[in-house]
Amino acid sequence: MLSTYLRLLLIACIWISLHACVENQPTETSLETPNYITVEGKKFVDHMGRQVILNGINVVNKSKEDNYLFEAGPEFYADLRSWGFNCIRFIIIWDGLEPESGVFNEEYLLEIDKRIKWAADHGIFVVLDMHQDLFSVKYSDGAPDWATLDEDKPHQAGEIWSDAYMISQAVQSSFDNFWENKAAPDGIGVQDHYANLWKHIASRYRNNPAVIGYDIMNEPFPGSSALQGIAQFMAAYGALVYQLTGEVLTEEQVASAWSEENRAAALEYLNSKENYSQLVNAVQDFNLDFDKQRLMPMYQKISNAIREVDTNKVIFLEHSYYSNIGVSSGIERVSLADGEPDPKVAYAPHAYDLVTDTKDAASSEWKRVAFIYDRINQKAEQLNMPAWLGEWGAYYNHDVSIVPVAQHAVSLIEQYLFGNAYWSYYHGVENQEYFKQALYRPYPAYVNGALEYYRYHHESQRFSVSWTEGASKASTVIYFPDLSLLDSDYLKSHSLSVAPIVGSESGWVIVPADKPGERQLDFILTRQ
Repeated sequence: MLSTYLRLLLIACIWISLHACVENQPTETSLETPNYITVEGKKFVDHMGRQVILNGINVVNKSKEDNYLFEAGPEFYADLRSWGFNCIRFIIIWDGLEPESGVFNEEYLLEIDKRIKWAADHGIFVVLDMHQDLFSVKYSDGAPDWATLDEDKPHQAGEIWSDAYMISQAVQSSFDNFWENKAAPDGIGVQDHYANLWKHIASRYRNNPAVIGYDIMNEPFPGSSALQGIAQFMAAYGALVYQLTGEVLTEEQVASAWSEENRAAALEYLNSKENYSQLVNAVQDFNLDFDKQRLMPMYQKISNAIREVDTNKVIFLEHSYYSNIGVSSGIERVSLADGEPDPKVAYAPHAYDLVTDTKDAASSEWKRVAFIYDRINQKAEQLNMPAWLGEWGAYYNHDVSIVPVAQHAVSLIEQYLFGNAYWSYYHGVENQEYFKQALYRPYPAYVNGALEYYRYHHESQRFSVSWTEGASKASTVIYFPDLSLLDSDYLKSHSLSVAPIVGSESGWVIVPADKPGERQLDFILTRQ
């Protein structure tokens, strides 16, 4: 019979052993979570040198009545984490930030601070996007009234909201005067005001590690010169129809072909890469000239203002409005004050098919979409920057017919190893079939080394990933929507562990660091 002392000692040893087992079990809080995200060459990386796939969604409220704030508390950001998002494109609005010339809205900024903190508390990084649609709050969202120099030109709306870019003289004049840096009522150039605003934002968030960087302007639009691009686009369409059918269309017939009721028929001619590229390439010279003469000088001015106060955050450069549909972009890397190329810059393109924002979105042509994504990849390679697809999708409340379109887009995001932010979150989007069957998926969030390939095959429920292991001692971390689908024998045989996300079925698979070399994992997700 054991003595009391030995019995207590045995119990203590058993308790310590069991307690150690529990503590050694990975938990979400024990993950090697990045302290910050930056850029190295063509990759986003964390403080441990791991390659980061920024998988995100846009968080936006464009309503002035709601003070441009998306109404949701900390639980919303917990949900985003459980759905696999590790970043958000957080929309901020000039009208909310500077409602009066030179007066910054501290109340709005404090609300933004609060939401960034909620995101950070749940391991979600933030890219701040200065958003505009049709330039101004007078016509949609963006610049305040005092910075909208429309010269009292008439405003005209179209069948689709974005048609106003092409038909509203007020919108076009507002952009023209922005590119010209025309003086606002206080005598300061309107573009100079924009730079001062960005300097104020950068000064505020320069030491906030949750903020990755600054998306300088949403979908920059040329202004009245865009009519030149439209004319070239329409002429190329008429030439294509003649080439394919022998029919000669008048200008009126071409314009009618692109009306809302006839647009689906017009798009039938653009269902091949060859035909579509012929059309978008007709606008290329115009777009490249705008990028060189207007867009890049503005980007450099804003970058200079930001770098005066913040030398560390990533500057995100979007291509122009026209490049959303695959027109070649002429943007380049901005420079530092000494003339050297700024190393902390990322390419933030948008990708939208011609049927986006219409009832025909589910008929999106895969060849056109593949062409657009390939153009984006070519530009990222030329720039030697990581590509973060700041907007794509916009599927809204489309039914299950949109699922294949969404899955195809995601397959291209995976193919090119793009970061991305889906457009956009709204309450209940997580219940849409395209969300559940396309966006909600496994992906490698943090990779120790260089990611080579990953793909989730929806039909077979197979997830494959390969990478070249780096020298860091940090683990590779892979997100899975449902940990219960993982084969425990496979995990054990590859020395993998899991870290559940509290309150959900989802979580992380942790791959311990190994010696440098090629690594590959192949998961079949099935109920055991």
